[in-house]
Amino acid sequence: MSLFAKKPLAQILAQAADSEKGLKRTLGAGNLVALGIGAIIGAGLFVRTAAASAEAAGPAVTISFLIAAVGCAFAGLCYAEFASMIPIAGSAYAYSYVTLGEIVAWIIGWALIMEYALGAATVSIAWSEYLNKLLGGAVPYEWCHSPFEALHSVTGDAIAQITAFIPEATKSVANGVLVLSDAQFESLPANLASMVTVTNGIVNAPALIILLAITLLLIKGTQESAIVNAIIVFIKVAIVVLFIALGWQFIKPENHVPYMIPEGTPGHDGIFKHGWGGVLGGAAIVFFAFIGFDAVSTAAQEAKNPKRDMPIGILGSLVVCTILYILFGHVLTGVANYTEFKTAGKEASVAYAISTYMTGYGWLATAVTVAILAGFSSVILVMLMGQSRIFYTMSNDGLIPKAFGDLHPKYKTPYKANWILFVFVGLFAAFVPGHVAGDLTSFGTLFAFVLVSVGVWVMRMKSPEIERPFKTPLVPLVPILGAVICTGMIVAIDQRTLKFAALWMILGLVVYFVYSKKHSKLRIPNKDILPTADDFEPMK
Repeated sequence: MSLFAKKPLAQILAQAADSEKGLKRTLGAGNLVALGIGAIIGAGLFVRTAAASAEAAGPAVTISFLIAAVGCAFAGLCYAEFASMIPIAGSAYAYSYVTLGEIVAWIIGWALIMEYALGAATVSIAWSEYLNKLLGGAVPYEWCHSPFEALHSVTGDAIAQITAFIPEATKSVANGVLVLSDAQFESLPANLASMVTVTNGIVNAPALIILLAITLLLIKGTQESAIVNAIIVFIKVAIVVLFIALGWQFIKPENHVPYMIPEGTPGHDGIFKHGWGGVLGGAAIVFFAFIGFDAVSTAAQEAKNPKRDMPIGILGSLVVCTILYILFGHVLTGVANYTEFKTAGKEASVAYAISTYMTGYGWLATAVTVAILAGFSSVILVMLMGQSRIFYTMSNDGLIPKAFGDLHPKYKTPYKANWILFVFVGLFAAFVPGHVAGDLTSFGTLFAFVLVSVGVWVMRMKSPEIERPFKTPLVPLVPILGAVICTGMIVAIDQRTLKFAALWMILGLVVYFVYSKKHSKLRIPNKDILPTADDFEPMK
């Protein structure tokens, strides 16, 4: 059988209709929109905005959001068509199995691990950072950072000597402590470097704690998880709107000049680090922020009326969050200069900007930190739920071990997959720096979007007669634009991340040929997936 053997659509629809053996259908359109917003507004907004601004786009990060949103809009329209037509857990993996064949489905399923599992790891790391900010640094550095991270701190009279050598470091002094970036520390001569205290991380314990709590909630049930998520979404959206409204009056026009990082700016060498190239590079960084709408598609098998509700959930959450993102990025880079985000604030950049420049609104910094903690929790929830549903579908197809598809006898949730995910994601969260996992997540997301866009076009050509409750407009133009824009953002990702991603995909192919190909139910038919008489039209 060919590597590109396709799974019959009739089998998928029959599997989706079997509510007795499968997942419970408990989610309405409102739940799905909330799931999307819950996943979208989180690390991408509160962490990646400052990172994209400082590293590549400057104040033009607003344009980066717009470019990322356009790419998402094209991909989102394609997702909406598939989700309404193929209402099953599995997202891009399931769609690719029907349209492009098993090997492509496996590749995208493997890439989605980078999107959802590593996405959850990235956000749990950010959750840990904000928790420590809220607690005033009560958690020792070594117990909330990975072994690959180090804190370079200076106290006492040494601060004056260090800042005399690195004047811009004065912005990083807080409560009598100067914190240096890795680059700043490495630039110091030996006599000054000896004055710096170096503290190495051991394990990110708070990240493990939040992952455990979310895992237990997901095992308890989908409806319970959706209710908790909806409450959290209301809180964090209210805080985002409050920051935009109050922060607007503190915008300094000079912080938006120049709007794009000029060529020749120190630390911004390379085509994707300044100018329009930097804007595209920033789009690749903030693309992590738009994962939420496709996470909605992983819940298709738990939607009450997927044909109507899935497009609403996917496109509705995307529109709401894009508007908030652009406004948020404009205010954040107007309140504080983008250059400060390289050293000051880091993952807690929003709280830093409020505390430093929004005089009289210290309470808002605390409120934002609390809201962000809650918001990150909902992102982790949706990411882990999405990944467990993809594993559930891949397991049912025989491509990964049966344990990933086992449902809890009482709660009807893929509890074993949840526990395995906790171990896998927990290892990343505890021992890998956040920026590494975050960039890999962007690659996995963009790769999925490219294949879904291509898949819609292929399905239109090969199976035009299939009922499509929601139709992507202007095919093939929209799918082509979605694939091209997302491919462009993949190219803009830094080379180190692309090398890690390539190694991950090579490992995935090894797993496929060693295990998955031999256990594929499409290749070894059994009574669970053999087509029935209902799958065929009567002979005339």
